[in-house]
Amino acid sequence: MASSSETIRVGFIGAGIMGVPMAKNLLKAGHGVTIWNRTASACDPVVAEGATLAASAAEACEKSDVIFVMVSDPAAALACAEAAAPGLSAGKGYVDVSTVDAATSTEIAALVRGTGAMFLEAPVSGSKAPAEQGALIFLAAGDRQLYDRVAPHLEVMGKAHFFLGDVGAGANMKLVVNSVMGSMMASFAEGLTLTEKAGLDRETLLEVISLGAINTPMYALKGPNMIKGAFPPAFPLKHQQKDMRLALELGEKLDVTMPVANAANEMYKVAQGKGKDDDDFSAVIVALEK
Repeated sequence: MASSSETIRVGFIGAGIMGVPMAKNLLKAGHGVTIWNRTASACDPVVAEGATLAASAAEACEKSDVIFVMVSDPAAALACAEAAAPGLSAGKGYVDVSTVDAATSTEIAALVRGTGAMFLEAPVSGSKAPAEQGALIFLAAGDRQLYDRVAPHLEVMGKAHFFLGDVGAGANMKLVVNSVMGSMMASFAEGLTLTEKAGLDRETLLEVISLGAINTPMYALKGPNMIKGAFPPAFPLKHQQKDMRLALELGEKLDVTMPVANAANEMYKVAQGKGKDDDDFSAVIVALEK
């Protein structure tokens, strides 16, 4: 870890399913953290481990040299940037690790840079467990100087990080990744359902898949709970559907036909209609129930 990181004051905005373990990992690595969340009580687990609670997003920025932001969607990310802006100034860095579209990220970048601060988008690949384990993957783009400055922090929270170029590149890469993931999960849900209807054992299906070329950690992790009809949220279904929608919008903008992602998105929307918004995205399997 670079010695210069030791004196960098860290701010964190967002204390949700991802933000809390990410902030905790920064604390465990010896970084002082000032945290803010719209609902202050959500910060309690981080404050209990030594973080300082800020009264506002702007105060979190005022008391920090670099600020990480992890919130749920583009609207929340933009609102946070607007609230944080009064606390930003030259020499500070604003790192948004939320999953948003490139247009929103570009708007946030302009707002942040307008204060004199540097901006980096760095959406993460990974959900609750990788966040807890410090095993996220950061897809960064924006100000290279800021990327180099926060690399030690990214290494605390993740197992890999990539610099992809100008603002928007990280956002687009994340949407591609989550589109593939969402389509894979929808297909897996179909396979489990078809297996059951064919009178076959679904646990045997998991074993067969685990031994072949289509094996993936996601199937091994989610499959047993899907068989039980249990969907403890690691990555909420509403966020997966949001990412499918954003990926499809990107495809339309770039004139890329995406029939598989489009079909999967419709499955997530059906599951939402069945009250599965806040369950894990593996709850997409309920879309196939009759």
